[in-house]
Amino acid sequence: SERGKSSGNYGGAGRAQIRRILLVSVYFSNALTKRAIERLAEADTYEVVHEVQEFFADYAPILPSLFSLNHVPSATQPLYGASSSEWDPDALTRSAQGLMAILLSLKKKPIIRYEKMSAMAKKLGSEVQHLMKSNDALFDFRPTQVPPLLLIIDRLNDPVTPLLTQWTYQAMVHELMGIINGRVDLSAVPDIRPELREITLLPQSDPFFSTHLNDNFGDLGASVQNLVKDYQSKTQSQSSVETIAEMKRFIEEYPEFRKLSGNVSKHVALVGELSRLVGRDRLLDVSEVEQGLAGSGGGHANDLKAVQTLIVANDITPLNKLRLAILYALRYQKNSSNALPAVANSLLQHGVSEQEAKLVNIVLNVAGADQRQDDLFSNENIFSRGKSALKGLKGVENVYTQHSPHLMDTLELLFKGRLRETSYPFLDAAAASSGLGGVGTGAQVGQRPQDVIIFMVGGTTYEEARAITRLNQELAAQPGGSATRVLLGGTCIHNSSSFLHQLSSAPFPPSYATPPRETAPAPSTSAERPALAVQLGNINVSVGGAAGTGVYRTASTGEGISLQADGLKEGVERGVKDLWGKVRQGVERLG
Repeated sequence: SERGKSSGNYGGAGRAQIRRILLVSVYFSNALTKRAIERLAEADTYEVVHEVQEFFADYAPILPSLFSLNHVPSATQPLYGASSSEWDPDALTRSAQGLMAILLSLKKKPIIRYEKMSAMAKKLGSEVQHLMKSNDALFDFRPTQVPPLLLIIDRLNDPVTPLLTQWTYQAMVHELMGIINGRVDLSAVPDIRPELREITLLPQSDPFFSTHLNDNFGDLGASVQNLVKDYQSKTQSQSSVETIAEMKRFIEEYPEFRKLSGNVSKHVALVGELSRLVGRDRLLDVSEVEQGLAGSGGGHANDLKAVQTLIVANDITPLNKLRLAILYALRYQKNSSNALPAVANSLLQHGVSEQEAKLVNIVLNVAGADQRQDDLFSNENIFSRGKSALKGLKGVENVYTQHSPHLMDTLELLFKGRLRETSYPFLDAAAASSGLGGVGTGAQVGQRPQDVIIFMVGGTTYEEARAITRLNQELAAQPGGSATRVLLGGTCIHNSSSFLHQLSSAPFPPSYATPPRETAPAPSTSAERPALAVQLGNINVSVGGAAGTGVYRTASTGEGISLQADGLKEGVERGVKDLWGKVRQGVERLG
């Protein structure tokens, strides 16, 4: 700068004078590279930098069991590269550095597992492992008997959770209004008071919110009513200030009294606006259909009728129509009777733009049945469908909150030592052979990790955070207390709008907006269907049918066995002649 040039004329004495006047302490939120320190030293012409420190805080702590990297993807800051399996280079660097900061701040050096079908999860795990090795001195922590586990999973393996209407306080506010860095914009609320146009909503500074952030909407009204009654009683107690003692007490309590007044006004305004939006947008009707599509379902015919009824309704918003259509497409993509073209056309005819309607195909192309690692809807066979139906009977608060995030199924398998390495491999083969990370080798029972850090590529949700909070409470309440602690994080915290925008703004090729070939209805005649089909995990053995006899690898990674023999009578003679030859060739090919 010009100022720097003129100061330079004073020589060494001038620099000493400047240094006495200005000393700079520089604090970085992550580990510095040697090159970065060298560049800083080169730029410090007047030697004003007094100290340089690293504070590992390159992330946003949201809740005791939730953190975010605050990377909400956009057209200028995308998450994806040229496909849904490729990172944008800057996003990969940001995510790896954020995970390094969380590990260093917690003083954890974990073993790493990842979802096998997610190339992005594996790539991120490799980057984090490289950072740990290249900063080995920083990760020189006292070893524990069972090392921590970093489990990296992909949002696209569960696209359903961020698409659902939410019914707990924090999740509802984020879904319907948006929580950005702990602030909520209420400027669009009718007749809102000027001081409430933008409010802070942080559990750290708001005792009421901290207590009730996971309350469902039905209980929330009663809690706010009690808050108002408490405020009214305190107001009445302050109505008489006559003695010196009463005046002194009033002055001492006045700051807290004003704070309580603002807190009451804030939550009354929030809950009132939530109630208005629920009624205006018919969210109870929308949510009931969503939960049916996400859960055990009411059968294809009933679900299709319910979706079409809401799509043609004038008082349902375009976003809610789009969410219903996507959930229907995800649920019934492989159903031979699906009506995906009709549902897409209905969207275009009833207020959804062509650009928005393309998201149905984009979601199927990036998170459809053939791209997901797990059987999200328990549709693969009769055993998983029965498990899904029984699961829906346990611990259901009401019809609007019966959905359980797929993440909880993964954690259940992890804690039972049944999370298979074939589906969730280790980056380090030595960790796999030791039986650590919740998996056993041979007859050895896997050891439960004490600290589990879950990172979701593509963003997590407040619904999943609520489930993790409950899980931690259950683990702590076990007899003797459980030492296991679970921490959830993600590239961002999604609501349905941000999740869909993440996909619509991604630099995907135009082919992603066209129907995937896999969504074509399944063969309907016995001549087209396999005469006999046996599903063994992700291996399918088929006899006859349009695809021919053989052994095929499928997208399913389930552990169950299913049998389909609809065309056995007509096709067994046609296919059995060359079965064994095909089986042998198929096994050799897969090997």
